[in-house]
Amino acid sequence: MKTGKLNHFFTQYAIYIVLILLVAGIAASDPRFLSVDILRDILLQNSTRAIIALGAAFVLITGGTDLSAGRVVGLTAVLSASMLQTADYPRRFFPDMPDLPVWAPILIGIAAGLLVGLINGWIVSKLSVPPFIATLGTMVIVYGANSIYFDLKPNESQPIAGLRQDFTTIGTGFIGPNGPYSLPYIVIIAIVVAFVVWVIFNKTRLGKNMYAIGGNMQAAVVSGINVKRNLIYIYAIAGALYGLGGVLEAARTGGATNNYGNMYELDAIAACVVGGVSTAGGIGTVPGVLAGVLIFGVINYGLTFIGVSPYWQLIIKGLIIVAAVAFDIRKYLAKK
Repeated sequence: MKTGKLNHFFTQYAIYIVLILLVAGIAASDPRFLSVDILRDILLQNSTRAIIALGAAFVLITGGTDLSAGRVVGLTAVLSASMLQTADYPRRFFPDMPDLPVWAPILIGIAAGLLVGLINGWIVSKLSVPPFIATLGTMVIVYGANSIYFDLKPNESQPIAGLRQDFTTIGTGFIGPNGPYSLPYIVIIAIVVAFVVWVIFNKTRLGKNMYAIGGNMQAAVVSGINVKRNLIYIYAIAGALYGLGGVLEAARTGGATNNYGNMYELDAIAACVVGGVSTAGGIGTVPGVLAGVLIFGVINYGLTFIGVSPYWQLIIKGLIIVAAVAFDIRKYLAKK
């Protein structure tokens, strides 16, 4: 009995145990890693990735996948940044555009992400194209469209910079005194988004339908769930979250190019899988996704902090991903 309870405990909390062990191992090599300013930096750098991963979780829980996430991040970063440059910047994307309210380009960026999500959902649900193929196609289309926009005169594929302070403050500003104990705005936004997503997952009909679709799509149809309509909603929400992530990434870094977001979709999917989102669908939690993001954040920041080669970091990340998927498959087979 005790062995069974112990196994259940490790199964339920494996992701958090791994995170604690990672932090402990890096801290053993360099105790400075446990300082508050390091934690703040990790949270700051991974807030946008958490938002993107939460978007990917919507799709994964339905049993699908979304390869367009990274390119949507790049598109929305370029769109918002191109409309929020200072009036005196010499290579302004729109030289004659008056200063817009900061919220307008932000909403345009989020709306662009939502539109791509709607298209993904429509292709998957109405045309019955497998999610992997559908989002692979939109990934290429979005990147092409973004590159055409980015190459417009007078910009001609130059990095977009000179962003307005009222915009970059969203990504770099903070509450409290300047120092390690300040709370960045972007972290607050990520926390709010995580809470809203948790509510959707756990307290709404859409959330219940999402888990039902991922658990057994045929059973969901028989039970009266409009699967096609729900899939469109889910992909649209995911796209909007990618859009928000792209806008915040532009604000955080103070610029944008058409290559922003490259490979972010793989990082998001990896964080979800490591965080307990089942590749078979029907299983996943917000805390698990956030823990998965933090694990990769600790790996990227922590191993660099103690001088581990980036190539070794890739190997370690790959091993963690394979182990997580293998563990997930074993759990799935055991239930069957």
